[in-house]
Parts: sequence; structure tokens; C-alpha cells
Amino acid sequence: MFITVEGPEGSGKSSQLPALAEFLRQQGHAVSTTREPGGTEIGNQVRAVLMSLQNTAMNARTEALLFCAARAQLVEQVIRPRLAAGEIVLSDRYADSTLAYQGYGRGCDLGQLRCLLDFATGGLWPDLTLLMDVPVEEGLRRKRSGGGEWNRLDAWEVALHQRIRQGFLEIAQADPERWIIVDAGQSPEMVQLALRQAVLSRLK
Repeated sequence: MFITVEGPEGSGKSSQLPALAEFLRQQGHAVSTTREPGGTEIGNQVRAVLMSLQNTAMNARTEALLFCAARAQLVEQVIRPRLAAGEIVLSDRYADSTLAYQGYGRGCDLGQLRCLLDFATGGLWPDLTLLMDVPVEEGLRRKRSGGGEWNRLDAWEVALHQRIRQGFLEIAQADPERWIIVDAGQSPEMVQLALRQAVLSRLK
């Protein structure tokens, strides 16, 4: 089973995913985790270019293509082999982030992006996507105060982040069979419980 965790900046994906993976392992499942962009040596090199605060001049199409390049490597080198081995794969972001960020946020054509994403992923889409939704201002506040990475995407104007969040919500609402929306504004304990319940409901 291929499960992705999506959401706007500061929604808590990266902190919640390891605990979710460990819970599933305790339930007897073989679980692999990965992240985007990155997850492979090549992908991590692309990530460094994408996230650098020095690269503020990056065009939106350049950005989309770089994300898809890293994703293509991740799918073939990591995700497909682990799914073939019968593992649950949990990914911190995947193709839907490109639709939300470069499509809704940066204005790239959604139809063209979907064609590009099908090419980059070889048609591999998640079985389940968990959208960790949080108001933009709260998410950015968490990012600033958390002491972690503050990258080129975090530094975008608030209005762009608002469009990204709205994009995620619209994508999720258009495909309720695949998406489950989780209120990431709750306590971390309640968010983790909601994530576990969402995954268990689909595993059954």
C-alpha cells in the first residue's frame, strides 16, 4: 500500500510520519518511509537546488521539472521496489504537492502538470493520501519557531501559501476516495490518533 502525507508548510507532516510508521510496524506491517524532494542520493542533490534561499529567481516551470526529476528517481529506485516487496510505503509529500505548489500556488497549467506527473511517476499514484490541514499563518508560525529548516519555499509571500492550502483542499475534495483530511491544528497526540485511525480504516 502506498500512502502519502501532504499539507501546507508547518502542518507537522515530518514530525508525525515517523510515529505513524512505528505504529504500523507494531501492528505487524513492513513499512518504509521516504520524503520529497529527496529520498535518493540524486534526489537529495536536486533538493539542495530547489530549497536554497539563493535561488529566488527560479522559474515556476523550472521548479516543477526539478521536483518531477527527483520524483522519477524516487519512484524507480525506492517506491516501486518496496511496494513490490509487499511493504507499506509512507511518503512525506508526493505528486499532489506539485499540483498544489506549482499549479495552484505558482500558476502553472494544471492539465500540463498532470501529464508531466503521470510521466514522472510512471502512472504511480497513492492508494491513500492524508492531508494535514492547518491555517497558513499558524503553519508558518510553527516553521519560524521550530528551529528547523527555513527554505526558499517557506519564504514565499503569505498569499501564495494561501493559494497552496486552498489547492490542497480542492484536490482532496475532488477525490474523496483517495484523500482523508486531518485537522492538524489539534494537539500532536490527537493528530497522530487521527492519522492512525485513517490508515487502519483503509488497511481493513
